[in-house]
Amino acid sequence: MSVLWQSPDAQAACLGRVSAPFAATGVSIDSRSLKAGDLFVALTGEARDGHEFVGAAFKAGAAAALVSRTLAADGPLLEVGHTLRALEDLADAARARMSGKVVAVTGSAGKTTTKEMLRLACSALGRVHASVASYNNHWGVPLTLAQMPRDCEYAVIEIGMNHFNEIRTLVRLARPHVALITTIAPAHIEFFGTLEAIADAKAEIFDAVMPGGAAILPADNPLYPRLVERARRAGITRLYSFGSNAGADGRLIETSENADGQRIVAEISGQPVRLQIAAHGQHIASNAVAALLAVAQVGGDVLNAAASLSTFTALKGRGARRRLRLKGGDIELIDESYNANPASMTAALRMLGATTGAGRRIAVLGDMLEMGAAASAYHRALADEIAAQGIDLVFACGAAMAELWQALPNARRGAYGRLSHEIAQEVVAALAPGDVVLIKGSLGSRMAVILDALTAASG
Repeated sequence: MSVLWQSPDAQAACLGRVSAPFAATGVSIDSRSLKAGDLFVALTGEARDGHEFVGAAFKAGAAAALVSRTLAADGPLLEVGHTLRALEDLADAARARMSGKVVAVTGSAGKTTTKEMLRLACSALGRVHASVASYNNHWGVPLTLAQMPRDCEYAVIEIGMNHFNEIRTLVRLARPHVALITTIAPAHIEFFGTLEAIADAKAEIFDAVMPGGAAILPADNPLYPRLVERARRAGITRLYSFGSNAGADGRLIETSENADGQRIVAEISGQPVRLQIAAHGQHIASNAVAALLAVAQVGGDVLNAAASLSTFTALKGRGARRRLRLKGGDIELIDESYNANPASMTAALRMLGATTGAGRRIAVLGDMLEMGAAASAYHRALADEIAAQGIDLVFACGAAMAELWQALPNARRGAYGRLSHEIAQEVVAALAPGDVVLIKGSLGSRMAVILDALTAASG
């Protein structure tokens, strides 16, 4: 692997002191996943102090450790005033030396899926670097940038938030050429109060777009006009939209489900595009159109990018599907267990409703968290979507999901529990060959417990 950080460059970026020369091929904040040659950054958090793991990092082959106090160590130390600030300094320096194009992605849902689509799409165009997993917070964004090779041609940076001014801080590190907002929905609305406030917080991504850069916005969203105005106020003149709206620059024309996922017919800046992806749901198709529109705005070949998306599959916890053998037959499991808000829950229920099979369509739902004062109403409202999609049976867990449970007719009730483990075995016992099962809830509702129970039952 090529060298990412030489000690003189890292020392200059962080205004630190180096105990001995080093050359690092990567950057890590976790001694358990660190690779030989990485620079280990000893972050200090509420629960753990990374300085306690410097020894373990060197045992794992770290090239050096970035620390904020003098330690006895078995390798070179880069001592700085504050390790998180130093990681941000490395991010800033990495961005400054990178001459390629940067796309930043945010939104209330679909960020990680769109980021992964962009990773694939840009890989058909040149060397690409992108956020790992959902590394989109105050340490994930600077870590992603600090890991960025100086010769990469495209970088895709995911940026998240649950309070005002978080995106503004992070996008100043990323300095994107294209800022993409996937959607605006009541995610984290407990901390904002209104959808307009969420849109304003997401619009912070426009604050550090490079001169001459572009904004890509969801045309079908009711907050689209507000996002347009925010982008204009930030000085962005290149504004592009995506969605099923006839006037959208990236237009989703048609989707057709098939055994391998779905075929998508779209138009990107007037260019007809057809592609196949191994993932289901119109919301996923919309993410693909947004990604291809972003490719167009960084000067990439849209048709080559679209062809590369043929290898895209739905992500774990975000629509991944698999078959499990239960009771002498197969069930189809749709894993949407990573997160949930009203918009993503509706999209998932519609995806389940569109799924055909010999058996029943069953939804196993956990709480949508951080919904604030309207939480009860958001959960009760799901009953109408469940009826509209013809879903046969619902299992629910969590205090907020009790509202949905009360709104369901008896014929659709499977079982209810305050905690996910209380209904896990009831879900297993109720399933029959041919059933299609959706599992969805916020991460804090621990829907993975039910996934594990199904996996164990399948042997």
